[in-house]
Amino acid sequence: MSSEINIKKDGSLDLVSLGALVHRLDPGIVPFRKATECSIHVSGGEFNVAANLADCFRLNTGIVTAMVDYPIGELIAERVRAMGVRPFYKRFKHNGVTGPNMATVYSDRGHGVRAPVVFYNRCNEAAAQLKPGDFDWDAIFAGGLRWFHSGGIFAALSETTGEVIVEGMKAARKAGAVVSFDLNFREKLWNIWGGQKKAAEVVARIVENVDVLVGNEEDLQKGLGIPGPEVAAKSKLDPTAFFGMIEKVVAKHPQVKIVATTLREVHSTNHHGWGAVAWVNGKTYVSPACDLTVLDRVGGGDGFASGLIYGLLAGETPAEAVKLGWAHGALMTTFPGDTTMATVEQVRAFAGGGSARIQR
Repeated sequence: MSSEINIKKDGSLDLVSLGALVHRLDPGIVPFRKATECSIHVSGGEFNVAANLADCFRLNTGIVTAMVDYPIGELIAERVRAMGVRPFYKRFKHNGVTGPNMATVYSDRGHGVRAPVVFYNRCNEAAAQLKPGDFDWDAIFAGGLRWFHSGGIFAALSETTGEVIVEGMKAARKAGAVVSFDLNFREKLWNIWGGQKKAAEVVARIVENVDVLVGNEEDLQKGLGIPGPEVAAKSKLDPTAFFGMIEKVVAKHPQVKIVATTLREVHSTNHHGWGAVAWVNGKTYVSPACDLTVLDRVGGGDGFASGLIYGLLAGETPAEAVKLGWAHGALMTTFPGDTTMATVEQVRAFAGGGSARIQR
């Protein structure tokens, strides 16, 4: 394998993600204080990767998570089925009043000079109550597992969720799977129970078990407690600062073989410059750059991660895997919602230099 990570050639599950399922209320370009209607998107940073790999890239994936037996849970479970993801649920009963609940994310899209605004209602969230011992990992991985994925959003939910991630990763490694982690540092979530110091402590224990790390400069600094770059980037699309931090990451976590991230230059809410980079066993890879006309920016990073993982699972070179992640992340910004509506053919065409000319 050209990326020098040992990826199993087969298994009943190509990837399993561990994380929280949420539903996002989206009033479009209208701010919530003036909203009269919303679209509902089913999401979750970790779930999005599994959903994208199943729906766009036609892989066999699963999600390990909490599910509450009430109508919102049923809505979310229907979307999990529709995306082709196999669920492994720890079920909770709703008491009819206070929960436990499936979390709600509120996120308008902004427009032009007005930025998107994101806030949460994660009160009495079922996923935050997950703890070690809740899942039978041997049974979940019994048919063979190629890749295990989790992320910093789930790690930030409570004092037990990070321990569940460590437990799942150790079981996945025992099963011979590659392990990835998207740092996805969310300051609002960590501030509820410990802040950046606690984040660095929890994430450090998780990353001891990780082969592939996804995260930008801020994620590396705040999530891993890595000092900032010594060389400033000339622009947000310049990978110099990111690559300048890799040596510190690998010195702290020598078992990490791949570190990758997206590069985004925000000119306005609907106009972004877009790129991606990866460090793979001492070699660096940079995608092309392009300008995006953004419909909905949520999910672009998960789109990159899923395209990158697909490329590696498919046996592509690291350079091609980065391009596939870049291309899928770019396409993700053209769809409403958090999960993909692209096809693998569209992703490969764009990664290969395809254009937006009409297809007849």
